[in-house]
Amino acid sequence: MALLHLKHVHNGVVSFGQGCEGEPLMNYDLLASAVRRIRKACANGTVNLNTNASLPKGLIKVIESGLDSIRISINSVRRDYYQAYYRPRGYSYDDVLKSWDIAKSAGLHVSLNLFVMPGLTDSIAEVTRLCELIERFGLDLIQLRNHNIDPDWYLEKIGYRQENQCMGIKAMTDYLKEQFPALRFGYFNPPLRN
Repeated sequence: MALLHLKHVHNGVVSFGQGCEGEPLMNYDLLASAVRRIRKACANGTVNLNTNASLPKGLIKVIESGLDSIRISINSVRRDYYQAYYRPRGYSYDDVLKSWDIAKSAGLHVSLNLFVMPGLTDSIAEVTRLCELIERFGLDLIQLRNHNIDPDWYLEKIGYRQENQCMGIKAMTDYLKEQFPALRFGYFNPPLRN
């Protein structure tokens, strides 16, 4: 199906890991094989991976097979809130950062699929940490997503501590654009090859 699409669509994009199908890196050997077959048959189009970035070693294999871009899903760039939400098993917050670093170092287009919760996402502490990570690794695109979750339940479950210094989501995006002029905001994985 990927080949049918990429061979007949200008600026085509195919993605592995569209939310409800599970974490694609859990089958990184199969994924690497699929990407390799796509790239052997078709040089155009973009092959993207939507991921929680949990398996850096697996990601390396998929990158080596011809991957173009990744989108990392994240609720917070701070360790405590990330781990309280994702409750990682067999991986950690540090693995996510390592995968981000690996992808950018390999020249991939990297996006964050950022779940937005006003009061957390736009807090000064959160934005400061995000800026530190962008400076450290680089980032091409942020896809802002309505977290679509009961805020009281969510904030209680992640052990949220009230932060009085928030800038608002619009001010946050304006600030990030000012700090990182090449950083884009969008809603879809962009095409990278014709």
